[in-house]
Amino acid sequence: MPADQPAWILDARRAVGDRIRVRRLHQNMTQESLAHTSGLDRSTIQRMEAGHEMKLSHLLLVAHALRVHVTDLLHG
Repeated sequence: MPADQPAWILDARRAVGDRIRVRRLHQNMTQESLAHTSGLDRSTIQRMEAGHEMKLSHLLLVAHALRVHVTDLLHG
């Protein structure tokens, strides 16, 4: 994806990252424990929460680890 994406895409990615962080903290999980539970690297969780581009498969793994439906992370 090009770096010059529309602002609404960047805003949406940041919102998804924020929802992941809020859900993780609500469950008293660290980035490390979420990474372990989801089978991802902590750096991947960190990038997702920061609003960087994320793979759908990673988002699905994180949603499963947080015991929420992926749409809860996408739409809040």
